[in-house]
Amino acid sequence: MTPTLASPPGAASRRPGTVRRVLTSSPAVVIGVVVLAVIVLAALWPTLFTGVDPNAARPEDTLLAPGPGHLFGTDQNGRDLFARVVHAARPSLLIGLSASALALVVGIVIGVLAAAGGRALDWIFSRLLDVLLSVPGLLLVLLIIAMVGPGTRSTVVAVALVSVPGYARLVRGETIRLRGSVFVEASRALGWSRLRVVTRHVVPNALGPVLVLATIGIGSTIGVVSSLSFLGLGPQPPTAEWGSMLSTSRDYFSVAWWPAVFPGLAITITVLVITVVGQHLQRHMEGRVTS
Repeated sequence: MTPTLASPPGAASRRPGTVRRVLTSSPAVVIGVVVLAVIVLAALWPTLFTGVDPNAARPEDTLLAPGPGHLFGTDQNGRDLFARVVHAARPSLLIGLSASALALVVGIVIGVLAAAGGRALDWIFSRLLDVLLSVPGLLLVLLIIAMVGPGTRSTVVAVALVSVPGYARLVRGETIRLRGSVFVEASRALGWSRLRVVTRHVVPNALGPVLVLATIGIGSTIGVVSSLSFLGLGPQPPTAEWGSMLSTSRDYFSVAWWPAVFPGLAITITVLVITVVGQHLQRHMEGRVTS
């Protein structure tokens, strides 16, 4: 008879209605999910919302106020702001997701190696994370971009590097906690190798809190990316991106408020809804959400 491993913590408590309870327990979360779905849809399929070319300039339509012909008005080059805000969702979300995904993968690798690789690796990685945490995040991002040059790729790498320590420390803590779990001890008793135990049990069970943190981190990452674009260090013109749109509109704010307000609202709403949904998922995982 083949021995049966003990179930991971929390496995018995999962039920098919979990997703439904998460969505219906708070109206704010439902609204956040709906708004987030619209933003993601705009990023994946912008032509569903507008058929206007976001880079088509019409000098005769310079700085037109919001109205029936141009829902958000036009910018200093006569380009339709609604089209540019919609098309800007793709680079903003893409950079945010890419940076978070890269930071998550590197953080998981470092965290697992630090916790399961012995004292020497733990000391080396801990000191490396301490160095990264000792430097202000935005300053480190600016330093990296100054060395490799502005652009989408350098922005993704720089923002990801700043986010790695948070993920790595959380994975390290979860890995250390899970090492003494019953199902891990049972796996070792069956003769499983350390690598198999880590990949089959430790990493999958440590991913829950890390993925929730990554969800919240996407919102922060989008804010940082927009800040870099505002400084001219993100995607370069004429690419429509919320931060760069804010930057180019500041010289005209005294005569036209709409080129700055609508991209700013897009950044604020996106970061807000991602944070609301992520924090709700975090409370749900910690058992602080009642159905």
